[in-house]
Amino acid sequence: MTARLHAVEDGPEDAPVLVLGPSLGTDTGLFDPQVAEFARTHRVIRYDLRGHGGSEVVPGPCTMADLAGDVLALLGSRGVERFSYAGVSIGGAIGQQLTLTVPGRLQKLAIIASAAQFADPPSWAVRAAQVREQGTEILVPSRTGTWFTADWAAEEPAAAERLLGMLRATPAEGYAACCEAIGAFDVRDRLGGIAAPTLVVAGAEDPATTVDMVRLLADGIPDSEIVVVPGAAHLPNATHPGAVNAALRGHFGD
Repeated sequence: MTARLHAVEDGPEDAPVLVLGPSLGTDTGLFDPQVAEFARTHRVIRYDLRGHGGSEVVPGPCTMADLAGDVLALLGSRGVERFSYAGVSIGGAIGQQLTLTVPGRLQKLAIIASAAQFADPPSWAVRAAQVREQGTEILVPSRTGTWFTADWAAEEPAAAERLLGMLRATPAEGYAACCEAIGAFDVRDRLGGIAAPTLVVAGAEDPATTVDMVRLLADGIPDSEIVVVPGAAHLPNATHPGAVNAALRGHFGD
């Protein structure tokens, strides 16, 4: 079943399309720093995952193919055929799925803090059950050190609280269903089929998708390069936008 996704558009309608896919437990606001950079030169479409932000909550479980189907339905409703894509964590996994599902439509791909298979697959079903029972609030304390470093949170407390507010606002079922998609995701043996020129970005301090995990993407995707962002954890586009935007600009161009 396809979910109706909430999306925000910025930039000229006739410009090249850049789609931005968010991390688990966040919303379109995750990409404010990228919109500020790219809306001058691109038609930027950022969306909420199913069951997140303003998107429809569809009871799980679901697969990464389902989440990619949501994005394709959204783009179809907006008349978009060819596009580039950048995604963070699960958003980056959706990007991989899109390039494998509709390879002719992807111009360029950027995968940020993501993996071809996420760590400890069985744990995601456990997390889904916990969140369904107790809500996303139980995860808030663990996001410091995962989403961003403690040092960054101390320096940018308002920005850290803004990100945590996205998690608190995420419906339990939406979060849980996406957890199940993460746990089932494994395209390690299909990376050679990703034909779009690809940029892979890792946070040097990311415990969720470590540099070694992210490097496996770069090693497996034929036309790819990797950038490691010093001091960044799992949401480098939000915490270190200067470095990430520079890498994305070099990849996507003007």
